[in-house]
Amino acid sequence: MHECKLFIGGDWVAARSGRIEDDFDPATGKVYARVHQAGPEDVEAALSAAQGAAAEWGASPPARREELLIKTADILAARVPEIAEVLRYEGGATFGKSMFESTFAITLLRSAAGEARRLFGETMPSDTPGVISMTIRRPLGVVAGITPFNFPFLLAMKKVCLALAAGNTFVLKPSEQTPVICLKIAEIFEAAGLPKGVLNVIPGGAEVGDILCRDPRVKLVTFTGSTSVGKRIAETCAKTLKRCTLELGGKSPMIVLKDADIGYAVDAAAFGIFLHQGQVCMVNSRLIVEAPLYQEFCQRLAAKVATLQVGDPHHPHTVIGPLISEKQCGFVQKHVDDAVAKGAKLLCGGKFEGAFYQPTILAGITDQMEVWREESFGPLVSVIKAEDSEDALRIANDTAYGLSSAVVTNDLQKAFDLSLRLEAGMVHVNDCTISDEPHVPFGGVKDSGFGREGGRWSMEDMTELKWITIQLGQRHFPF
Repeated sequence: MHECKLFIGGDWVAARSGRIEDDFDPATGKVYARVHQAGPEDVEAALSAAQGAAAEWGASPPARREELLIKTADILAARVPEIAEVLRYEGGATFGKSMFESTFAITLLRSAAGEARRLFGETMPSDTPGVISMTIRRPLGVVAGITPFNFPFLLAMKKVCLALAAGNTFVLKPSEQTPVICLKIAEIFEAAGLPKGVLNVIPGGAEVGDILCRDPRVKLVTFTGSTSVGKRIAETCAKTLKRCTLELGGKSPMIVLKDADIGYAVDAAAFGIFLHQGQVCMVNSRLIVEAPLYQEFCQRLAAKVATLQVGDPHHPHTVIGPLISEKQCGFVQKHVDDAVAKGAKLLCGGKFEGAFYQPTILAGITDQMEVWREESFGPLVSVIKAEDSEDALRIANDTAYGLSSAVVTNDLQKAFDLSLRLEAGMVHVNDCTISDEPHVPFGGVKDSGFGREGGRWSMEDMTELKWITIQLGQRHFPF
């Protein structure tokens, strides 16, 4: 068992709060690490370090930032097995998910390195004679990131590398359940030679996040997590007119129309819900199937799910590992019990042992059931019958969320029509709802948040647009 300290001002320091808490392996329930917990004094030290480094890092040429990010990517590439192992022990990631997350972060870093050279301004005509009118982008200063447990390395790295590429400094508050993997981010940047104070990582509780949201030195809070917490963050930031980007929960629909290849649709649906035990904001937790395919789809999906291996996340063939805690299993069970009590049919699963919840399918779901509207964040999927494509659209949009969505059909007209009318930030045709790339605008609408993460969209959020004019000669003034 190892002890993990805070990373502040380029140094590994003990928490001034004096608190050290256990970090657990969800698969075994055993203590994996002991992690120092930041208090108000530690947050102040991190913010002071970030503020102190902001001017020099913000003035650094893009070549410097590009070089640093590429070097960080190369160091990470050599440490992928180590990072993947931490993801399995601390976050319960399966072997496949841990390898994907580790390697995707390399691509994030390399993509962000290119963004350092793409902070473009523009010129524009002026009605005033002799005026050159232009815009430029400048770093905000200090950016704070608050990240979740489900993809802790990928999501934290995305926020950090894009903020650094834009010339900002960063204070990262990881999820209380996955702090060690975020401290690995600091290790890797430190090995790459990142200047002191540019990145600070301070594990801690809700108090840490609240201080970051309230402190005027923080110019942007970027948050991924639950809708309820996101709304509180937005409210706190609004009091000081602080920017925030919010990537929140989802209840993403996958529509399967009657002309779809049913075998392909089943495979896509299974991957789209059971990746990382369903603990993904964009999983297709609602499968809306047109009536002619409904019965066969349910049967074939249940048969597919019966083949999914549940167990040790370190085994390369395991598909379903543990949820982040046994408590989360209880939350999923509550949704199952409520649905069954109200008439839903349990096609498979519906039970758990320890933190391992069996992959579960519910059919006959109605809008009177909790699972219709609430995010389960577990290996639970609802299959809903739709009379036709219009009914499918109605059901899909009957949610407070609007993160991702999918349509499986060979009818191009219907695919594009539904894509335009689905109330979601992302639509994937002939795919599941899980998709992401470093350079795309990832994000949702409604209760799934606002703002977009990735590529130039993050660079726009993480910089200040400034208008500059230059008067050639002397302007004539009326008085």
